[in-house]
Amino acid sequence: MDRVIEKKKWSTKRILTIAGIVAIIALIAGSYYFTSGKSKLNVDTDRITISEITKGTFQERIPVNGVVLPLTTIYLDAVEGGRVEEKFVDDGTVMKKGDPILKLSNTDLQLSLVTQKTNVYNLLTQMQISKNAAEQNTVNKLNSMTDVESSLKEAKRIYDLDKYLYAQKAIGSQEYQKAKNDFDYYTQKKKLSEQVLQQDSISTDQQLKQARQLFEGSQNALNVMQQKVGDLIVRAPIDGQLTSLDAEVGQTKNKGDQLGQIDVLSGYKVRVDIDEHYISRIFIGLKGQFDFADTTYDLVIKKVYTQVTNGRFQVDMEFVGKVPKGIRRGQTLQILVALSEARTAVLLPKGGFYQQTGGNWIFKVSDDGSKAYKVNIQLGNQNPDFYEVLEGLKPGDKVVTSSYENYGDMQELILKGN
Repeated sequence: MDRVIEKKKWSTKRILTIAGIVAIIALIAGSYYFTSGKSKLNVDTDRITISEITKGTFQERIPVNGVVLPLTTIYLDAVEGGRVEEKFVDDGTVMKKGDPILKLSNTDLQLSLVTQKTNVYNLLTQMQISKNAAEQNTVNKLNSMTDVESSLKEAKRIYDLDKYLYAQKAIGSQEYQKAKNDFDYYTQKKKLSEQVLQQDSISTDQQLKQARQLFEGSQNALNVMQQKVGDLIVRAPIDGQLTSLDAEVGQTKNKGDQLGQIDVLSGYKVRVDIDEHYISRIFIGLKGQFDFADTTYDLVIKKVYTQVTNGRFQVDMEFVGKVPKGIRRGQTLQILVALSEARTAVLLPKGGFYQQTGGNWIFKVSDDGSKAYKVNIQLGNQNPDFYEVLEGLKPGDKVVTSSYENYGDMQELILKGN
């Protein structure tokens, strides 16, 4: 008698079939999750930088480099051209005002000086001759005037006597008329002599004045020529240190060529290069700071050079208060220039993330620290340490601030190693 065999519900074939279906469904679901959902990437927390958003004092500052220069520099130019005959000092020498630096020679100038001296001596001689002649002429006219006055006096005596005698009928009219005519003649002659003497005096004075002016003009020209020859010896215009001396014995220097400079040692300034991006925000009075020998020193902008060269412009900054001991001309300083006043702001530490995001978004760490997801943010100003956060983050938030170079288009980071 046959026995009915009970059929098994979970045969091996059925189990394998169900397992295959489940595997296919899981594969499809996983594929959908990783392709249609957020793209994720596992990241080791030991290889990234996680920073916390804080609230604190913020001041917009930019780092710049400055070169220490003397507060005042006087440039030495060749006032007259010539050949370098002798150097009295070397570059770097500390000079006193008037100390000779070098000597030039110029044959044309020296010949011109000799010629001008000769002209002055000739004019002086001619003026003396003219003066002597004028004086002799005046003496002659004065002698003539004396003779006329003597004759007039005698004519007046005779006239007065004859006039009396004629009134007494003691002499005739002819004798009286002759005495009267002589007296009138010498009276007119005296007046004429006085006019001639006066005109001669005026003419003599004019001639002497013109000769004196001509001589003074020639003497001034001689003084100028002597000054030009004297300028062939280049001297220090002020007390200071001679630098950048560019002259060698035998070398020819043209008029106006720069020979060197004198640096006044009474103080220093700092010449700073700044990117032209900030030119509209830089003005006189802005302050800066730098560290030197473990001490912070203050600077202030005193002059702005608005000319832009190779995308940069320059400013001069002077020390506020004490000047660092041991600082030297040509030394480079790293300075932080403040573009704004200090204020309270939400602060995001600076990091490599900015190169990939441009400050438009960042990976924010979840509260449990297991992942970091992409959030949009808005940043304001910056300084060497922080960005100013305007939107998207609040104090206490944690974000990934290291470089995103290897993250591609990932939307979420799975943080490992917590």
